[in-house]
Amino acid sequence: MLQNQKLLQSSPPILPPTAPLQGQSSPSLPALKQSCKLSRRELSISSNSSLLLLWGTQALEPIFNLSKARAEENLPKTNKNEQEEENLNCTNKIATKRAFLDISIDGKPVGRIVIGLYGDNASAGVARFSSLVSGTAGISYRRKEFIKIMPNYVQHGGVRSYGVDAELANSTGSNLAVENLKQEWERNYEQCTGTKNLAGTVSIIVRDPSKPPPKLKLVARKGKLEIDQEEVGKEPNGTEFVIATKDSPELDASALVVGRVLEGMEVVEKVGLVKTVQDNTSSPYFRVAKIIGDKRAVVAERGFNRPYSKVVITNCGLME
Repeated sequence: MLQNQKLLQSSPPILPPTAPLQGQSSPSLPALKQSCKLSRRELSISSNSSLLLLWGTQALEPIFNLSKARAEENLPKTNKNEQEEENLNCTNKIATKRAFLDISIDGKPVGRIVIGLYGDNASAGVARFSSLVSGTAGISYRRKEFIKIMPNYVQHGGVRSYGVDAELANSTGSNLAVENLKQEWERNYEQCTGTKNLAGTVSIIVRDPSKPPPKLKLVARKGKLEIDQEEVGKEPNGTEFVIATKDSPELDASALVVGRVLEGMEVVEKVGLVKTVQDNTSSPYFRVAKIIGDKRAVVAERGFNRPYSKVVITNCGLME
């Protein structure tokens, strides 16, 4: 019995079984069982080694996860910094030229508004506004009225795209098309996030977001019936502008920011306090008339928020 215990304790380490050489017989089953037996000490050492390996893997896993998290964190930070820099360029624009508007209410002068124009950020819009302020387009904002006063902004009526104004524009070769203004508005709208028409900004109205889609109709051309699109309503001609008295996100879908008020914001606020025709769109009578297409509802809607007093630009131009 003691000899068997000594034999087990002094048994050599287990080696992987090898194929028997030629001329040698395979080991017997009792011999294989005896070679597979391990002592408690050997089992303990083997178990401790496995535990150490498992513990080392678990200890390194948080380090790998931390490195991976830091790598992922660095990537969004780069994109975030680029976005912040882009937004900074959108909000902190530099005025390349200045324009002025002298305002009167019911014939009484109330002061001058000085506007800084963003020639580098909205070149097409600034060119249009500058040509109308200076009169180089053959037409000007001079002696033209503000037609709408809203809680967050005041709107100037611009110049007409018909009649005398159109004739003067055509004689100087000016183009009142708004396609290039729309393209510039789309580019700035996608590039800059957040509210564009902040308090004190000046913007040109380039599109009407409430305009209904065109109607389809059959038209006879050269003896054939073709489907044509009929535009409903008219788009703005790119000469109307607004000055925001407060942050006006509702203007972002229709107006291109071309500058900001540098001096005379108190004059803009005086214009904003002028009494206007009451907005009656909540009336059930107006709603019914609007639904059935009553022209009186359309006429009434055009008059909402119009000032009772006459607010006019008496003089305007570019400043050196």
